[in-house]
Amino acid sequence: MFRNRILSRTAQAALMAAALGAALAPAATAQVRSPFAGSLRQDEARDERREGQRVDLREVVRRVSSGRQGRMLGVSERQSGGRLVYVIRWEYPGGRVADIMVDGRTGAVIGER
Repeated sequence: MFRNRILSRTAQAALMAAALGAALAPAATAQVRSPFAGSLRQDEARDERREGQRVDLREVVRRVSSGRQGRMLGVSERQSGGRLVYVIRWEYPGGRVADIMVDGRTGAVIGER
């Protein structure tokens, strides 16, 4: 009985490995990527920075924080009117929280709310 359980688990593992291999097999038209290469979005962002279509996020954060008191709470990206906009959530002294919108191509602050 013990031997049957081991064989059964071994068979289950082999079936799961085969199923996983089949599920991960690329289609003829699919783009094959290594799981360790990072996301496509990160690759696109890096290419956009190299081509001058996007300001580096570290530079944007440095510009915003250099003239303000308080601290950054987070950053997100959005599309607004067909252009990339970084939204930096900022907490001012006293607890007031604001969203600072920065143009992703130029790095200029375009608004705050």
